[in-house]
Amino acid sequence: MIRPLSRTSLVLDIVGAFVLFAIFTPTSLAFYAPGNISSTVPEAVGIGGLVVAAVLQCGAVAIGRLVPGIALAVAWVGAIVQMAAGLGPLPINVAILGVLYATAAWGTTRVFWAGLVSSFVGGIIAATYIAFSTGQFFAAGISSTVATFVLLAFMSILALGSPWLGGFGWRMVLRWRVSREAQTRAEIATAEEQERVRIARDMHDVVAHSLAVIVAQSDGARYAAASDPQVATEALGTISQTARSALSDVRMLLTQLRHRQGDGPQPTIADLEQLFSQVRQAGVESRVTVDPMPPGEPPGAIQLAVYRILQEALTNAIRHGTGGVVDIHLAWLPDRVEVEVRNAVVPAPVVGVPGGHGLVGMRERAQLVGGSLTAARTGDEFVVRANLPIGTASEMQAATGGDS
Repeated sequence: MIRPLSRTSLVLDIVGAFVLFAIFTPTSLAFYAPGNISSTVPEAVGIGGLVVAAVLQCGAVAIGRLVPGIALAVAWVGAIVQMAAGLGPLPINVAILGVLYATAAWGTTRVFWAGLVSSFVGGIIAATYIAFSTGQFFAAGISSTVATFVLLAFMSILALGSPWLGGFGWRMVLRWRVSREAQTRAEIATAEEQERVRIARDMHDVVAHSLAVIVAQSDGARYAAASDPQVATEALGTISQTARSALSDVRMLLTQLRHRQGDGPQPTIADLEQLFSQVRQAGVESRVTVDPMPPGEPPGAIQLAVYRILQEALTNAIRHGTGGVVDIHLAWLPDRVEVEVRNAVVPAPVVGVPGGHGLVGMRERAQLVGGSLTAARTGDEFVVRANLPIGTASEMQAATGGDS
């Protein structure tokens, strides 16, 4: 029943109602004349009724935004007092128009419709009251009297309904603002969620690959420690280098988490040789074929997608493959790049087949740039194929200002 309203707004409403009372009450008293008051009502009663009606109607304006329903009821009481005092329409009745506006603009659903009904019922009651309080109204013929009454009722309903319609328009504006703010908050939340998913995907790629290399090197160093200390020392150096690189990437991702719009440097195809070197140090040989070569500088989004897909595919080869050679083929065509990674897996139909977040992450990488990816077992090999459209990525970069 009571709307939340700031103290400033409430004070402004009260001051406005007081100004309305101070201006229109003397003006209404100036309208006071024997012909404007029923002959059966004493003059003192008429003046007293006018003042009381003015207080009630202006008071309703003062609480119109705070409690529109109560304000409507108080305005009705003021109108009834005015009619009981035998008074016709007065300038102070402008306050009623403000109350009807408030019911449509800020009232609850019931108050909203109550204001509309009050506009129609109040207009008909006002027309009927004026008709019966005017002695000459029924002096004309029946048809002329009916036509005059209909016209008077129409004008009264129009006068009361117009501010209600104005309040209804403002109500729609307020709803549109609320809807727009909700949409904006939803878009921000969606963007933040997408950013968190992207960072989580990068974190998985960095950590999974680095740990796979570290585990492979650790196992090799443990076995070689007794027979070939030099190999063990080299393995420990590789572990240290890989761990430092992973730590740097993780720090970058954590910085992006702390700063929502922070963008750090992302891997490109120029970093692939370092990736292949880490894989070779982990005991898996990478046989890379690039045909044809890139026709120019590929978009940053495509370079990042190629790097992350190869990183995850090689991580799976280290963790689930049988070792040996991993065949990597890159085809940089004018409109797309094709990526294929093949590695041997154990003959069992289930054991050694990669799964989980890694494959999901690779597919998401491809889909983000408008491409597709398949990963499946073919005989004793596990094959990852990706098709990434370069044109779509270029358009995406242009639309996002070059962000990758």
